Amino acid sequence: MGSIAEPWGISESENANGTPKGLSRELRHGKTAHNMSSSSLRKKSDLRLIQNVPCKTLKNVLSNLQEVILGTKLALLFLAIPLAVIADYYHYGRPLIFGLSLIGLTPLAERVSFLTEQLAFYTGPTVGGLLNATCGNATELIIAILALANNKVAVVKYSLLGSILSNLLLVLGSSLVCGGIANIRREQRFDRKQADVNFFLLLMGLLCHLLPLLLKYAATGEASTSLINKMSLSLSRTSSIVMLIAYIAYLIFQLWTHRQFFEAQEDDEDDAYNDEVTVEETPVIGFWSGFAWLAGMTLVIALLSEYVVATIEDASDSWGLSVSFISIILLPIVGNAAEHAGAIIFAFKNKLDISLGVALGSATQISLFVVPLSVIVAWIMGIKMDLNFNTLETSCLALAIIITAFTLQDGTSHYMKGLVLLLCYVIIAACFFVDQIPQPKGTGLEMQPKNSEGGGFVSA
Repeated sequence: MGSIAEPWGISESENANGTPKGLSRELRHGKTAHNMSSSSLRKKSDLRLIQNVPCKTLKNVLSNLQEVILGTKLALLFLAIPLAVIADYYHYGRPLIFGLSLIGLTPLAERVSFLTEQLAFYTGPTVGGLLNATCGNATELIIAILALANNKVAVVKYSLLGSILSNLLLVLGSSLVCGGIANIRREQRFDRKQADVNFFLLLMGLLCHLLPLLLKYAATGEASTSLINKMSLSLSRTSSIVMLIAYIAYLIFQLWTHRQFFEAQEDDEDDAYNDEVTVEETPVIGFWSGFAWLAGMTLVIALLSEYVVATIEDASDSWGLSVSFISIILLPIVGNAAEHAGAIIFAFKNKLDISLGVALGSATQISLFVVPLSVIVAWIMGIKMDLNFNTLETSCLALAIIITAFTLQDGTSHYMKGLVLLLCYVIIAACFFVDQIPQPKGTGLEMQPKNSEGGGFVSA
């Protein structure tokens, strides 16, 4: 009976690109840190039972289900997806729908990373890197677009801000703490080149948030609120275009001209082992199967994101938590749990370059791609969304970037640095937990009581 790889037309001597297996090492080292972080949560599928299925079509279907659905350590969380759909269909408690949707998004984010990696075998590392850059934060982007469609600008701003803060302080802090404790008798080192590039871009993004905010304080008493808001909106839209241009330049820098800065490096003593592993590294699903699965996963993410956006105010009212706290703290923690866990696992293995690539790379992608793209999409939809995240939120972002930059300035790490980042995140979380101050109108962050149902909040 033929090998399970045969249905996808891959010979034993070649990989998906038609190149010898020995050359697959280039693909492995072309992986981003995001890919390698997510791969730490995957498990090897046992296809021996499926190989005995006589029907070729059925064997292909079962093989795909085994690799895509059961090929992750988070497979059990997939049960939350049908439960969320059932809860919505039978009109169960909306906070329950919100919670189940959040849990269901966790394995989906990891599987999207897996599928983009599979497609990279056929397209090559460069196109695969572009695909991963586009789909790497698909959950945040889809939630943002659906929230904009419901005119919930506050949820968009809060959730994107929370994703950046989570990556800089929670993910990186947890990685440094765990890595420092696991390697307490030796100094952990990492390459600063990648971190420096990301911080330059994060600071540029911070400038784009600061200027619309400062316009409010720079305006004289003669300037009306409507004029200030108009100026802020125009500046934000212009800045968003510049940020997207910077992100395109960043992709060129990362994937073409200076790829060596961002490659996931491995220890020299493991080279012999890695050579053996990479020789056997081949895709486990076909190109069109991977493309179909990726499209299907995206649709499911869109469905669960719609549930999250529609029920977030009800969950806020039921749980006694503000929308800002849920959006800034809970959404990023649950939505990116798989990626965060992978970063911590690699820190345990003393591979901080991968952990830094996950945390800083994701924060940069959200800051320079998802945020400005949301502003542009809102512009197209006729919704007034600017880059003014208000004083408290922008200050938290600025301090998070500065503290993280100082933490990583010498290229070494120990658990105390990570502990400081974690404690900073706890302080920020406590701040938004107790924050009940109404935001001024025109910032997109104001929340008003519902008029029809008498409970919860909606964005103005």
